[in-house]
Amino acid sequence: MTEGNFTDYVKIYAASGKGGAGSMHLHREKFVPKGGPDGGDGGRGGHIILRGNKHLWTLIHFKFQQHFRAEHGEAGGANRSFGADGKDITLEVPLGTIVKDAETEEVLFEITEDGQEIIALRGGKGGLGNWHFRTATNQTPRYAQPGLPGEERELLLELKVLADVGFVGFPNAGKSTLLSVITSAKPKIGDYPFTTLKPNLGIVQNRDYQSFVVADIPGIIEGAAEGKGLGHYFLRHIERNSVLLFLIPADSKDIIEEYHILLNELKEYNPELLDKDRLIAISKADMLDDELTEAIRQEVAAGLGDTPFLFISSVAGKGIQQLKELTQIGRASCRERV
Repeated sequence: MTEGNFTDYVKIYAASGKGGAGSMHLHREKFVPKGGPDGGDGGRGGHIILRGNKHLWTLIHFKFQQHFRAEHGEAGGANRSFGADGKDITLEVPLGTIVKDAETEEVLFEITEDGQEIIALRGGKGGLGNWHFRTATNQTPRYAQPGLPGEERELLLELKVLADVGFVGFPNAGKSTLLSVITSAKPKIGDYPFTTLKPNLGIVQNRDYQSFVVADIPGIIEGAAEGKGLGHYFLRHIERNSVLLFLIPADSKDIIEEYHILLNELKEYNPELLDKDRLIAISKADMLDDELTEAIRQEVAAGLGDTPFLFISSVAGKGIQQLKELTQIGRASCRERV
């Protein structure tokens, strides 16, 4: 289960290495009484680098180690020999990770591509050896430059799930059950609200060897845009999805009203979310007979306009293949626009 080991928010302490000191050395050799300065430069300190890894989907590995210090650069030596550079520390993060300054919460950068590397903290520059300071009037400088200090700061790593399709709905709408039916994921399922507290990911295998990633987002309640019910933690995972699948139970009091409440919460949080393709799935349709299904169909069609919708039942398997096809089409249209 992804419920227990999914981590999307961690704070780490990182420090790059300081630069090595330049060497203050005077050349000594047989039959060369005044060899002059030959002190080499110090090596640079190690960087703290973040690299995107498409095989990671959680930040849980940062729960076990939260302090990272890169090596310092080594001092320069005689005969103008350079000091060794400090060893860099490369931290691998899942795609969709946003890096912020923990103190100011300023967004520094984000990792969105596999193999993308960004230096979060630069190592200090190595100091210059006394060879650089020789002049006609000062032929034996007895000083060298110290290395520059490295950087240190606390970083916030925040993961926004990258998925093709995101499930949106109130708690206990059947999102986790649907995920367990159309993918091999094994989310926690229960007959009570907020069974899902962290996003679950799964891969849907469709016809012609096509596949796409779906994300089961925890349930949203009215007022989520203001932070109710951990709304801010849940809503941010919707921002990276190409298609939004709204799940509304067939036994809800007013399907149209529930849809508009969910839509309004997305609008309040980020108006750009309304530009995404939307599909409505009326879940738990196995509880309806043909007559009631047709009555709800006419009511929903009149209230939703052009928004596509369909009836599904995860338990009975009703409409599941049609849902896959519609979702695949919506995802393809998003890619064409891009």
